[in-house]
Amino acid sequence: MPQIAPKAALSHRIAQGRGAVPADLVLKGGRVFDLITGDLVQTDVAICGDTIVGVFGDYSGRREIDVTGKVLVPGFIDTHLHIESSLVTPYEFDRCVTPRGVTTAICDPHEIANVCGLEGIGYFLEASNRTLMDIRVQLSSCVPSTHMETAGARLEAADLLPLRDHPRGIGLAEFMNFPGVLMQDAGCMAKLEAWQGRHIDGHAPLLRGYDLNGYISAGIRTEHEATTADEALEKLRKGMRMLIREGSVSKDMHALAPLVTERFAPYLCLCTDDRNPLDIAEHGHLDYMIRTLIALGCSPLAVYRVASLSAAEAFGLKDRGLIAPGKRADIAVIDSLEGCHASMVLAGGVVADAAAFAARALTEPVARHSVKAATVAPADFRTGGNRVETPVIGILAGKIITPHLTYDIAPEDGDKRPDVARDLIKIAIIERHGKTGNRATGFVQGFGLQRGAIASTVCHDHHNIAVVGVDYADMALAANRLGQIEGGFVVVEGGRVLAELALPVAGLMSLEPFEAVRDALVDLRAAARGLGVMLEEPFLQLAFLALPVIPHLKITDMGMVDVDRFEVIG
Repeated sequence: MPQIAPKAALSHRIAQGRGAVPADLVLKGGRVFDLITGDLVQTDVAICGDTIVGVFGDYSGRREIDVTGKVLVPGFIDTHLHIESSLVTPYEFDRCVTPRGVTTAICDPHEIANVCGLEGIGYFLEASNRTLMDIRVQLSSCVPSTHMETAGARLEAADLLPLRDHPRGIGLAEFMNFPGVLMQDAGCMAKLEAWQGRHIDGHAPLLRGYDLNGYISAGIRTEHEATTADEALEKLRKGMRMLIREGSVSKDMHALAPLVTERFAPYLCLCTDDRNPLDIAEHGHLDYMIRTLIALGCSPLAVYRVASLSAAEAFGLKDRGLIAPGKRADIAVIDSLEGCHASMVLAGGVVADAAAFAARALTEPVARHSVKAATVAPADFRTGGNRVETPVIGILAGKIITPHLTYDIAPEDGDKRPDVARDLIKIAIIERHGKTGNRATGFVQGFGLQRGAIASTVCHDHHNIAVVGVDYADMALAANRLGQIEGGFVVVEGGRVLAELALPVAGLMSLEPFEAVRDALVDLRAAARGLGVMLEEPFLQLAFLALPVIPHLKITDMGMVDVDRFEVIG
């Protein structure tokens, strides 16, 4: 591939490292942040092919780039994310975040896998061969996440085993079904047994004590769901590497910042999990986390270790994480340690510029026309039942944990109606894979919606249609519109579509440039705010209301789910 620096012959690397012959590329005049000593050292950096071969000296190169006045740091590693949640293809994600210094992304494609199974994982494995950044693909462990939802596919251990040794793979992705692990469910046990001795990523929100011991004893090494320093510290002390997350909805960085010290840094990493192009444009990606943590008082040495070296060590990527001979030439050239604004990024020895991105060969998208839901009518959003006492999903802004609330909602003519005065609005999940035709309704509090409806096919992890609203006709219009545009986001009021974003790749990703997606999200957020929505990121917040592995109350196409009891309650 023309954009990938070649793996130079061993003899060339040695000769260029010794300075016996000019290096392929030399970065001259900058200061390297040495993550071993914490020193900023004025030095040239010599690169042969895709490998750093010389530091702490003066080098000549066949190509030389002046980086005088700049700081050079190792490329950043996002240790857990779903690229689909960026709402763009892997190629556009690459173009969006690599220039910000992110040179490695460890992704779990379980969003697309829940729609189209192995075809979706294969799409990411193929794309990972063609991007500038190094995308490593974990094999999705929970498709679907539980037995309490209808997904578009089901992946068992036997389905995943042929991909276990794929060169782009890096273990088993987040094991979300932690109750299944603790109860030794047969399907869970088969996957865990098949990956013993290999990397298994964790997902255990609020799990503590003896149950946490049992979960870690299954061979699970990393975890990103801690929301308090106390929870994270217990997991650290029990041998887990903790991934500090700051996504578009799940924001744990401030709570966990006290742990980012030079003592704990070797056992911490950074991740974004789910972050969309608008948040990236407004705030940043891992670069945003780095400068924020430093502004919060964390040691720059600890922060940059967490962003690169510690992440590489946690996932067995021994070829990166330092600007040192023999390491992959992943380098961010930034203004300052505190600012962390990249002016140039090298990914595997390639300067990540417009020409390099244009040289990539793209992969044909998969899972088109995946929204197969039947047309719905306003009456389909009625909620029956004679009991006044009603479970309600609560929303905590910046969290995906949802309180299990209870309100009295009296039926009127056989239907429990939305109550705007109490911010009790209707939520519905509509099966869209063409398998069961299930529909379920319930109530949620925390959107602030006063009128209209919003709907999405980004609905973790089964990715059925999720719609919230106060007007049944608008809810029906929003849900039906998603089928017409192959999935995405829709905002509706008074029988009119106010804003939308089509996501035709599995109902999850756009085929447009990330800039177009960013602009569409601006319009969608504005339209949602016009309906009274108070949440900064209402669409991803909506998506997580359907994930039945995050406490405490959720909803799927099968009904309301009490996650603590791990059962459908109606």
